[in-house]
Amino acid sequence: MSLSEEGNLPSISDSVTTSANSMKAEVFSSSASVAEMEAIAKRLRRHIITMTGKAGSGHPGGSLSAVEILTALYFGVLRHKPSDPQWADRDRFILSKGHAAPLLYATLAECGYFPVDELLTLRQMDSRLQGHTDRTVTPGVEMSAGALGQGLSFAIGVALAGQLNSQDYRVYVLLGDGECDEGQVWEGAMAAAHFKVDNLVAIVDNNGQQIDGWNRDVMNLDPFPGKWQAFGWHVIEVDGHNLAQLTEAFDQAKPVKGQPTVIIAHTIKGKGVSFMENNPDFHGKAPNAEEVKIALKELE
Repeated sequence: MSLSEEGNLPSISDSVTTSANSMKAEVFSSSASVAEMEAIAKRLRRHIITMTGKAGSGHPGGSLSAVEILTALYFGVLRHKPSDPQWADRDRFILSKGHAAPLLYATLAECGYFPVDELLTLRQMDSRLQGHTDRTVTPGVEMSAGALGQGLSFAIGVALAGQLNSQDYRVYVLLGDGECDEGQVWEGAMAAAHFKVDNLVAIVDNNGQQIDGWNRDVMNLDPFPGKWQAFGWHVIEVDGHNLAQLTEAFDQAKPVKGQPTVIIAHTIKGKGVSFMENNPDFHGKAPNAEEVKIALKELE
């Protein structure tokens, strides 16, 4: 593997064997097989490690835990058009846990929204790839994020707008479980059920941790599925690293009428890299050069 000219880190291009950038269909074909999605998920993990290592900052732990969720969405579920990010009839994906921006950027690049090599500019001056998502500069980003707890409310507004405009797009919003400590999440959950926002699907990356440690110690969320049910949501629980289960869950959500759906995806923070798994230290700490090499070796 060659080294990049800057920082002695393996380049993004070298870590990719094949890229979805070659897909030039007018509407993105969300029909990848599970085997194809598994290969894509591995590429996304390598991107996350390489780009945060190059930047020397970022949030790898919560990005790695949600890889399969975004893989299933962008390559198996969403109707979207990389050549026209503002296409009116696209399905919308809202990243509420905006610190997982490296994952979203890697996914968008693999779909062809911008060149894969641009991932190496993460968190650099004048880059379109900021530390938290900014919809005004990055193609494919639907919401500017940063303060947690706001994405569900934003997604409800987008979903209601679609209903009022008689558009058939669906809205998907990814929350972190630690984010669900925020009161605004539950205000939004109550409103979505009240207004019967059935074109909305929330996915919770339920990795059990947040920046301060384990959720059970910081603010216990249990009984978590029961809370969503009590607020009037249709609840589905899956292994968040099982692409077949995720795809089936998204299919199950589509015919649900009269209430929103939440998919609670049980995941492992830092998934795929041994020294990052279930390690809260890597919530907001980038790997150093040696750790990048070890991680990429594990992800071969």
